[in-house]
Parts: sequence; C-alpha cells; structure tokens
Amino acid sequence: MNQKEIDQINRGLMHFLDSSPNAFFAVANMKRELRENGCTELFEGDPWKLEAGKGYYVSRNDSALIAFRIPNSDFSGFQMMASHCDSPVFKVKPNAEITVENRYVKLNVERYGGMLCAPWLDRPLSVAGRLTVRAGNGIVTKCINIDRDLLVIPNLAIHMDRQVNEGHAYNAQVDMLPLLGDMEAKEQFMRLIAAEAGVREEDILDTDLYLYNREKATRIGLRGEFLASGRLDDLQCAFASLQGFLRAVPFRSVALHCVYDNEEVGSRTKQGAASTFLKDVLRRICAGFGKTEEEYLRLLASSFLVSADNAHAVHPNHGEKADPTNRPFLNGGIVIKYSANQSYTTDAVSGALFRLICERAEVPYQIFVNRSDMLGGSTLGNLSNTQVALNTADIGLPQLAMHSPYETGGTMDTAYLVKAAGVLFSSSLEGRGDGTYRLMP
Repeated sequence: MNQKEIDQINRGLMHFLDSSPNAFFAVANMKRELRENGCTELFEGDPWKLEAGKGYYVSRNDSALIAFRIPNSDFSGFQMMASHCDSPVFKVKPNAEITVENRYVKLNVERYGGMLCAPWLDRPLSVAGRLTVRAGNGIVTKCINIDRDLLVIPNLAIHMDRQVNEGHAYNAQVDMLPLLGDMEAKEQFMRLIAAEAGVREEDILDTDLYLYNREKATRIGLRGEFLASGRLDDLQCAFASLQGFLRAVPFRSVALHCVYDNEEVGSRTKQGAASTFLKDVLRRICAGFGKTEEEYLRLLASSFLVSADNAHAVHPNHGEKADPTNRPFLNGGIVIKYSANQSYTTDAVSGALFRLICERAEVPYQIFVNRSDMLGGSTLGNLSNTQVALNTADIGLPQLAMHSPYETGGTMDTAYLVKAAGVLFSSSLEGRGDGTYRLMP
C-alpha cells in the first residue's frame, strides 16, 4: 500500500469520525457506504431472500449493524470481524434544564461508560442523538445533530481550587454539567431539538441525546504521522473493518462485518455483543440456504472471529505503565491482545491464525499484555462467544489517551488493519475443532 492510498484511507477515516458523533450516526454512515457499494438492506421483521454472491446488511436499534457477503459457491464457514461504535460520553437526562441563581441555564447529564473527565472541560461541545416522535397511533425515530458550538463545561479557576493540579476527584453531578446559556435559554433546549428535527415540541415522546466534542479530527506530528480525534476507540477499528469488507471477495466463507453498541457499559443489551444479534443473523443465513442445525454447528468449527477494539500504546511520558517485554507503539502495527484471566479471548490457536492473516496481508503486528500488577479492561470477544462459541482473537490498533474525548492514534495502523481485514474476509478456514486448521486459499 503506497502513501497515496494511506492518505486516502486517513481522509476517509477523518470524515467518518467527524460525521459520527455517536453510535446512531456511525451506523447511518456505514449503511450509506454499504448501500453505495451495492449491498441490500434487510430488516429483522421481514422475510430474508438471500442469493449467493450478494452483499447485505441489517441493523438493530439503529445503533448496531451486521453486514455480510455470501460467496458465489456453497459456503463452509464464517469469517468475521467485530468492533463497537459507542464511546464514553455524557447522556442528557430527561427534564434536563437546570436554572442557576436566576442567571444561567445548564443541562443535567450523566456519565455513559468509563471516561477521563478532565479533558471534557473547557471544550466546545454540542448534542446529537435520537428522538422518538408521535406519528398517529405510533412513533417514528429521527436522528438530530446540533451542528454548532453549543455548550461548555467550565473549569473552576485555580484561585478557587489551589490543589487542583495535585489531583481532583470529579463529581459528575457537580463538576460536569454543561452550560447552555443565560436566562434567555430557559425552556429553549427542547424547542431547539424540535426545530432541528422539524417536528413540534409536543410531539417528541422521548430522546437518546448525548454530548460530543466539537473538535475535528486532524493529523499531527512532524510528518503528520499521528491522528488526533474523538471516538478513535472504537470507530477506527469499525472503519477499517468496513473498508476491508468492501474490498474483499469471499472465498468459501461468508464474510461478516459486525459493529455492536454498548461495549462501554458492558455489552449486555439487545444491540450489544452479549446479545443474540450475531447468532440470529448466522442462523438466518443458514436457514436461507437450507442448512440444518447440525450443519450450522459444523460451520462454526470452520469459522473465525476477530474482535477488534483499540489497544493501549506505550505512553511517551509513562513507559513504566506498560509490560516490560510487550510494548506496542503507534504506527507499529496491529496489536494482538492476551490476558491470562481471559478478559481477552486470544489463545495459542486464535493468536496463530491472526498472525497468519497479518503475514498474508504483509502488515506488522505487536503484542499487548497488561503489567502483571495492573488490571486491564475487557472487550467484546468473550461476551460474543457466550452466544456464538468459536475461535476468536482479540486485537486492536494502538492509541494514547483511551476514553478521552480527544484521543491519539497512528496513521499507518488504520491502513494495516484495512489490509488485514481484507485478507480475513477473502479467506476461509478449514478445521474440525481438533486444533488443526488451514487458512485458505
């Protein structure tokens, strides 16, 4: 892959990041790209009529998506990559307006996921999300994005908190509420939301609204070798998976690009990795081609899932926080993640299979293991395996400042994962579950 292709991939990623302030927009953007590339949308409530050689996609809750492409011949397994499209943010509570001393109006919000709080302060913020709107005897949903600098969470001046630089415990109900305006803003927030959606305020029945950082994605570094943006975890992997999927031609396996919601809060929702979403799609694919339950289970023995969720790079100011012998760096390649306590799914078999994929794609890979005296995070691989048990490797792209509203990654690493995903989706796995496998062709 030459520099022109790498630059093109990063331009596409930056556009995707900027236009996806939350999961609803990320899924809508992926749908649009799939549709433009000839894939057909399916709905869970409709019958499915599937054809060999065709591509399809289905969403759940408008915040999770599975796209799949059937090979031209009969298939012998599934080659899958799963990522997630949610990020740690602040969700707007119902009845959100709070009046302060008859001078200010602020919004009542709560934390979604485990975030770094301090970087949210003193930044231009806005609101995006989903509304449910009355439509006769039913409802319709609408996505809205207030596409302007609207809010700020102001810091307390150092003169009023002299010890702040020695460490501050942020109280989400006190420190992290965003300022909307002066008293002219009173009773205007939902009016603004309604106007953006083009509906009457009284017809809005409910909302899923979230704050987001307004700063755009940008390349930084002496040579533009790094990428800074909100939501790199995990839209960087979701984007790379989609690009690999669109470039691939399936061999003897169905290729599946899976993007879940709610990973940051445990994945235990109808649209999360612990749900039946993947299992339901796989069973319906099998049913569409007349395969029995036993044939479905046999297909899983010749299937492979790559759980793609970003990984911690060695920090330039805190190298001591990384494992002494496994030290991933930005632009050093895809990170394969291991954990003895099984918070990551990678084992000797799945790790070896993914290494073969990287070798075939001619991309570098690195290893991440937590320091033995530190607990790390978990991801969606094991949760997905509670519904569909198969060989799974946990991987990610190296980044800094994970769970900040503005994170840093490497421009080369996205291109590496696009290539590896293309190989995964274009390959097939032969195996019976006895520890012996062949990656075909």
